[in-house]
Amino acid sequence: MTDENPVLATRDGPVMRITLNRPHRRNAMSEALVARLDELLAELRADPTIRVVVLSGAGGHFCAGLDLTEVGAPEDPAVKLARQQARNRATGQRFAAISELPQVVIAAIQGSAFAGGLGLVTAADIALASADARFSAPEVRRGLVPAQILPWLVRRMGRSEATRICLQGHVLDAAEAARTGLVHQILPDVEALEAELARVIADILEGAPGALAETKALLAALGPVATEAYAEAGAQAFARRSADPEAKEGIASFKERRKPSWAPGA
Repeated sequence: MTDENPVLATRDGPVMRITLNRPHRRNAMSEALVARLDELLAELRADPTIRVVVLSGAGGHFCAGLDLTEVGAPEDPAVKLARQQARNRATGQRFAAISELPQVVIAAIQGSAFAGGLGLVTAADIALASADARFSAPEVRRGLVPAQILPWLVRRMGRSEATRICLQGHVLDAAEAARTGLVHQILPDVEALEAELARVIADILEGAPGALAETKALLAALGPVATEAYAEAGAQAFARRSADPEAKEGIASFKERRKPSWAPGA
């Protein structure tokens, strides 16, 4: 399968639907995918005629996170370190760009929302999910760190729940995600999800565009999700871990569908 169109953008009046379109990789974030997503975010910032943005994934999954085939590719260590620092900085900036859009952003989630995909969920203003949705911050199980998603998880779930999901690295089902505040509403199936999405969009469109944008600006004025110092520390930490032998083993074990060497029973 190819990645000719890794992100699809379709418009219906004042609503823009952005669909991550790598279903063969559970919409994992390749360099091509995030480059196109960043372009769309820049366009949205400058288009006041769009009032609602819906973020979803193709093929029954939302987003499996960073494409680990790119992280684990052989590369000169110094080049790899610099590349991972830049990649992680850009990840944090992307979450901020989604949150700072003047439009209302709704995440419509089916299937997997893991790692960086989880960051997209928490950067959105409203998160709706079908009952088959699953959520996880599995970075530590891959020898990596949840560097840039961590502050967004804290904002959405609170520090206690974010601590647990990041350190335990387990998978949350939809009911647990709703209980912890990770998502706002769970719908029984895809049809119900789409119906509720339509109702939420209709509610939002009852609001004045300028008032909605100003309300989002006021929410942002309550304080940053993370300081610039944290964002840089996260980028450095992610780069260090991605260059560490633990990450090599963690990514290899993930690809080979086995436990990493440090796990009991490996």
